[in-house]
Amino acid sequence: MSSATVDTRPRRRGRSTAAIVLEFLGSMNLAITLLVAVGIASIIGTVLEQHRPYQEYLLNFGPFWHEIFAGMALYDVYSAGWFLAIVAFLVVSTSVCVYRHTPTMIRDMRQFRVAVKEKSLRSIRHSVSADLEAPPDAVLDRARRALTSRGYRVRVKDHGDHQILSAMKGAANRMGYLFTHVAIVVICVGAVLDGRLPLKLAELTGRLVVETRDLPASRVPAISRLGPNNPSFRGGVELAEGQSAGIIFITVRDGYVVQELPFRIEVREFRVEHFSTGTPRTFESDLVIYDDDLPEPLEHTIRVNHPLIYKGHAIYQASFGDGGSELSFNIWPFGPRGIEPVPFEGKVFESYPMEVADSGQWRLEIMNLEMHNTRRFIEDDGEVVTRHFGPSVHLRLRSQTGESREFENYLTPVEEEGRLFYLSGMREDATREFRFLHIPAAPDGGIERFMTFQAMLRNPGVVADVARQTATSGAMPVGDETMQAQLAQTMERLMNVFAQGGYDALAHEIETRTPPDQTEQVTDVFVRVLHAGLQALYLEVLAEEGVDEITEADRIFLEDAVAAINAATFYGSPVFIQMTDFNPIEASGLMITKAPGQNVVYFGSVMLTLGIFLLFYVAHRRVWVWVKPREQGTRAVFAGTSNRNMVEFDKEFQGLSAAVLGRHPDSGPGGSAEHDT
Repeated sequence: MSSATVDTRPRRRGRSTAAIVLEFLGSMNLAITLLVAVGIASIIGTVLEQHRPYQEYLLNFGPFWHEIFAGMALYDVYSAGWFLAIVAFLVVSTSVCVYRHTPTMIRDMRQFRVAVKEKSLRSIRHSVSADLEAPPDAVLDRARRALTSRGYRVRVKDHGDHQILSAMKGAANRMGYLFTHVAIVVICVGAVLDGRLPLKLAELTGRLVVETRDLPASRVPAISRLGPNNPSFRGGVELAEGQSAGIIFITVRDGYVVQELPFRIEVREFRVEHFSTGTPRTFESDLVIYDDDLPEPLEHTIRVNHPLIYKGHAIYQASFGDGGSELSFNIWPFGPRGIEPVPFEGKVFESYPMEVADSGQWRLEIMNLEMHNTRRFIEDDGEVVTRHFGPSVHLRLRSQTGESREFENYLTPVEEEGRLFYLSGMREDATREFRFLHIPAAPDGGIERFMTFQAMLRNPGVVADVARQTATSGAMPVGDETMQAQLAQTMERLMNVFAQGGYDALAHEIETRTPPDQTEQVTDVFVRVLHAGLQALYLEVLAEEGVDEITEADRIFLEDAVAAINAATFYGSPVFIQMTDFNPIEASGLMITKAPGQNVVYFGSVMLTLGIFLLFYVAHRRVWVWVKPREQGTRAVFAGTSNRNMVEFDKEFQGLSAAVLGRHPDSGPGGSAEHDT
């Protein structure tokens, strides 16, 4: 007959969902994972410059990586939704951890553990025992004096047959844990306060729309503006000397929003100093703050790393740039002779329509004036020298079809190999390097001689006359009139081909008209004929200038002019825009922030520093003296623990052992001395 046994013991009920969630949120693994994620995000936000225009990122990283980085919100890491979510999760996790462990730590700091057993004390690593002649009260009194003199707090409890003295110091070590965890919460809260959370919420609810059009601030619609009561923001504005503004622009992805300020800022004067290399050394702005709350305008000078703090707004000197400098130009057409340069006045950041004969309508955009241009060169002896090239203007010419080219033209000629050249750089777009056209300056330093020469070369009538005169003048040995006519015709054709396409066009002309076995011979003849025509044309230019005696400098100029016309085939512009004068107007780049969480973060940082100090440099140490009377004297056990810096505690325990027991015991830590000597 079988029997069944019934288990009547109470079954352990499973943990509630709330307990499981609480344990997960307060787990060390989760906290470390979140901290690592925040650390990686912070590294990205430090290495990758934040809040720049999307065009800059596109040029730097290319369209593929730009789309990936933009999709991950890496251009605005600290305000990204995923980053704020991680920070919020970290706050919750750390708060739960503090909630779970703080009561235990407080109890550990306050309890002296006076109910410890003798067996437990003997099992501690730092433990000694001895039989002493002194009575228990004398032993305890001696131990109390020794421990209190070393900073220990002491408690004694009588258990009837034995007494226990418990002492501890460094309980503030436990506060280090609390401070570090609370500091993380405080810092994260401060970070959230200074984030763009209100802006993001306004976007999500449709109360704010990011503006992507290039509009004046006055025309930005109200739905793309933030009021002056916005709790936190970070934006910038550029103001030229004498200008004022009561707004800033906040970059948001590929657009911006306008942030209104509760006051108006005027840049009265801007100053910048440069090193000898042209690099800015220091720059500062004299500001005037206009506010209805002020009895009179506030004047203050800011410079780099020395901001003005006003009404919780930090006004930084962040950068500087052009404020709309006034420029004067001579526009030289690359065309037939008889067209004089057109004087023109313009301002930086403005664009102007321009009509060029035989080239149609163009638009000239004046992009920037650069006052200091320096280049470093290595001399033949290996010495590195810095050369100043003077001011330059950055231009863009845009055709009716939308195609554009950028130019960098220098005001004054630059010396190279003992000769002066007007430099004009050209590139198709901002992703490429400038290729420079070297226009030779005449011995008097002007550009007119070259422009006259190239204009005459591009005038078919002038070229025909020069070719005919050269062929009949006897400068080149030819036969009868028929040969002279053929020579004039050939010279005219070669000069016209060279004027249109340089030596490449000439080589193509020879290859298409000459058998392959005669190419080299014909090339040599054609080049000599071309140079003879160019020299004759150049003599006409000199004659018009009234030059009777040709110097070596004049001959060198011809070589440089021919090289420049040959190189001009890549230039791609129907005109050369020569800057002749300028009136620089500087603009101060101001960055204005409102960060109410800044002081919160500072407080959290101080708390974190204090907590780390307590954790690493304050040791929580406990010692016990267990005494029990015997027939002749006292049976004593002395033990101690420390949570860090064990080498130092070894020395301290040895000294305490001698002071508490009244002598050095026969055995070291972990041993016992059964007899009193």
